Amino acid sequence: MLLLGIAFMSLASITVAMVIVVQSQPPVRRDRRRPYEEDAKSQVSVFIGSAAADLNRYLAARNVRLYNAEALERAGVRLNQADFTILVAAGASVAGLAGLILQGAFLAVVFALAVPFAGHFYLKQRAAKRRGQFDDQLGDTLHLLTGGLRAGHSILRAIDASAAESPSPTAQEMRRIVTETSLGRDLLSALNDTAERMQSEDFVWIAQAIQINREVGGNLAEVLDQVNETIRERAEIKGQIKALAAEGKFSAYILMAMPVGIIAILMIISPGYMDVMFTEVLGWVLIGVSVVFMTIGALWLRKIVDLKF
Repeated sequence: MLLLGIAFMSLASITVAMVIVVQSQPPVRRDRRRPYEEDAKSQVSVFIGSAAADLNRYLAARNVRLYNAEALERAGVRLNQADFTILVAAGASVAGLAGLILQGAFLAVVFALAVPFAGHFYLKQRAAKRRGQFDDQLGDTLHLLTGGLRAGHSILRAIDASAAESPSPTAQEMRRIVTETSLGRDLLSALNDTAERMQSEDFVWIAQAIQINREVGGNLAEVLDQVNETIRERAEIKGQIKALAAEGKFSAYILMAMPVGIIAILMIISPGYMDVMFTEVLGWVLIGVSVVFMTIGALWLRKIVDLKF
């Protein structure tokens, strides 16, 4: 069983690597492509690529959105839904085999079912991290925009220059605005989509300032300087609020982790001490009541430390 589990885990690891490496060819007729020499692909690569293409067509035909394109886009993951689904399925297989080797079928099912939820959690955390980085870089982005405008560039050329000078994810978002505008989309629509995608209220102000300037005229550089000053003041207040709420958040983490930690320590020190909780009906009832109370307490603590301004 151990050798079989190692073999399946190795196969799953190879599958995950192939999903990341394999790239689909552009949907352009062969006679219109530039001549190039195709690299020799292994049978595993061909199989993974075919499976990803078939799964993508299946999900698109039935409008299934397990991991939709918007969530992957907000998280900055350069994979389509089919590729990410195969990646999650491979991870679930590895986790299930690990649980089967460690304890048995119950732990294998628990680990396998936890992986899809972990995939959603990963996308949310990565998207939140990108939004935080975007907000932190917004002041420097406005400096680049105002510098380009004072140098005589148009707003689109200034956005292009900021895309070249800014770090990720600001560079990716600014480059996307330039690309969409070059393809004929309205600049305001591209800016508003960026603000909605990054969930940035400060960037909404920038888009509104640019739109007002396009309608009534004026010195856009000075307007953006005033917006930048307002954003910096809000960022300073936000930092003070985070510092004041840090103690409450840390206390909430400790209170939430304490029951789970105590149970884990008891199971390690005295393995048979907690068996009655999992073998008696009253034990399962107490576990359910504890989960409900823990959930209520977590939501209450989150409401206390999550300040809006």
